[in-house]
Amino acid sequence: MWIDSNAYVGHWPFRQVTNNSCKSAVERMEKFGVDISLVTNMNGVFYKNTQAANQELHAEIRSNGRWKERLLPFAVINPIYSGWRRDMEESLSKLGMKGIRLFPKYHRYELTNPHCVELVKRARDRGVPVGLTLRMVDSRPSSWLDITDEWTLKDILPIIKAVPDGQFMILNIANSTAMEQEGLSLIKRANVFMDTSGRNIVDLGGLMSTFGKDKFGFGSHSPILDYRTGALRIAALREEEASPAIRQDLMSGNIMRFMRL
Repeated sequence: MWIDSNAYVGHWPFRQVTNNSCKSAVERMEKFGVDISLVTNMNGVFYKNTQAANQELHAEIRSNGRWKERLLPFAVINPIYSGWRRDMEESLSKLGMKGIRLFPKYHRYELTNPHCVELVKRARDRGVPVGLTLRMVDSRPSSWLDITDEWTLKDILPIIKAVPDGQFMILNIANSTAMEQEGLSLIKRANVFMDTSGRNIVDLGGLMSTFGKDKFGFGSHSPILDYRTGALRIAALREEEASPAIRQDLMSGNIMRFMRL
């Protein structure tokens, strides 16, 4: 069984993106043998009112009764938007969203912003994860939107310190994973899940040895990135790095336990 922990539908305003609807997402899942995808509407990265994107995703999934078991939606919430508490409650209680995605680089706030900390605490109290993406797209050929200061793994530490009992997804690890021992210990203690889509997951076996085998699982970051690289990183592990049971955990077991599926 394969579960994609990091997938999107919707549009990216500065480049053409294909295979970005629920219909095409399910078709690609069928092609590549993926059973379930955790999916976010990336329109919410750019809408002033992110809730419109969450409602779009909810309506699209509901348009086909077979999709609701295979596409598990995450809500994009902007904690510096005045109605974010209402949006979060509606997303979790009425729209059936399975988690929250935050995009501070695009919505222009710091992880230590009091509203962001409050949001993560509310998610913790509701038992849902908060997803943070180190990179959406390569910032070097970006359009007018200046997102040049991409995150490294250690840049996520402030929100984990602020809410150490929260539930965090760290996605598309495209930049450095280096950190001091204090930060490493914090991540190892925390309830953290990291996906395999990022370009800096070239040594997945080494990262599992450093952070823990239970903290990783398949993610594609599709349709922005290709669908297979995240899976090939699991397939390429040597026998001494991953037993058959560990491989199954990376394919689906770890994210199932993390999400309580």
